[in-house]
Amino acid sequence: MLDNVFREKTVLITGHTGFKGSWLSIWLRQLGARIIGYALAPLTDRDNFVVTGLEDKIIHIAGDIRDYPTLKHVFEEYQPVFVFHLAAQPIVRASYLEPKETYDINIGGTVNVLECCRLTDSVKVIVNVTSDKCYENREWIWGYRENDPMGGYDPYSSSKGCSELVSKAYLKSFFNPDDFEAHGKCLSTARAGNVIGGGDWQRYRLIPDCIRALEIGSPVEVRNPMAIRPWQHVLETLNGYLCLAEAMHKAPKTHWGAWNFGPNHDSIITVGSVVEEVIEQWGSGDWVSLCDAKYPYEAELLNLDISKAKSYLNWCPVWNVKTAIEKTVAWYRGYQENDPYGICVNQIQAFLSAAKG
Repeated sequence: MLDNVFREKTVLITGHTGFKGSWLSIWLRQLGARIIGYALAPLTDRDNFVVTGLEDKIIHIAGDIRDYPTLKHVFEEYQPVFVFHLAAQPIVRASYLEPKETYDINIGGTVNVLECCRLTDSVKVIVNVTSDKCYENREWIWGYRENDPMGGYDPYSSSKGCSELVSKAYLKSFFNPDDFEAHGKCLSTARAGNVIGGGDWQRYRLIPDCIRALEIGSPVEVRNPMAIRPWQHVLETLNGYLCLAEAMHKAPKTHWGAWNFGPNHDSIITVGSVVEEVIEQWGSGDWVSLCDAKYPYEAELLNLDISKAKSYLNWCPVWNVKTAIEKTVAWYRGYQENDPYGICVNQIQAFLSAAKG
């Protein structure tokens, strides 16, 4: 069904050089979309965007999400139908070091994108990708629902909560479903948990930290091994975004607003358990705990309720955490000797086959 929705449609992805954005670009390219990417340069020369050669496979535009005039020009020139907003400062620890930059990018960038969408008639579907950390986290054992309060202890988390509030204001003021015939646009936000997969080399992130250590034979240093997180492969969340965009395109009056995309309960496990599984899949290695009060605060427990996506999008998780880690380690094991783009496509096909099953 997705073929019919995205084929030959112009899709703008902000943050396409990043981890999620690069995988989304590959999937949409396989679906026949015309992809316009707007983002900063990739972090390293080993990022998924670089090694898969995406720069030559899509329309790649280097730009800062804070640069409103340039972003507006891109909208005017390419007239996208679908907009996926992924550009962000995505790291909790980095937000303690650069709080103003985090707010400028994650809040101001959202305003810039939504304003460009408001002023561009071609835009029909807007998906703002935020985070599960947008919620006011009370360390509950049950999952947060889409109507729970926004919050955020640290600058990153609160910036994502603010991005949600900005989106809600634009939804009510300019993209109200009751006035759809007048504006013709549908806006949603997508919230996901800890996402893993190949081609991520971001600092202060668990899987890249593991791989960097294992590659050189050093113990993996783990800051908070007992923290409990929802873990899912990047394709799980992207499947959610694509299913959501499809539904928004087909039934815009009923598929707007906030949506959670998280794993099943058996994939909500400790950081230490994930590290141990990565080492087992890698075939060698060890890890050490660096628990220390000097590290900035990070939540111990976070969980999402995904009932809404299951009920209204017919979306559900496909791979459990063990399979997600297996596919992730396989990417890092194979990308230097094999075709990374082919690895990504093969994993997308394997995911779709499992989903059909």
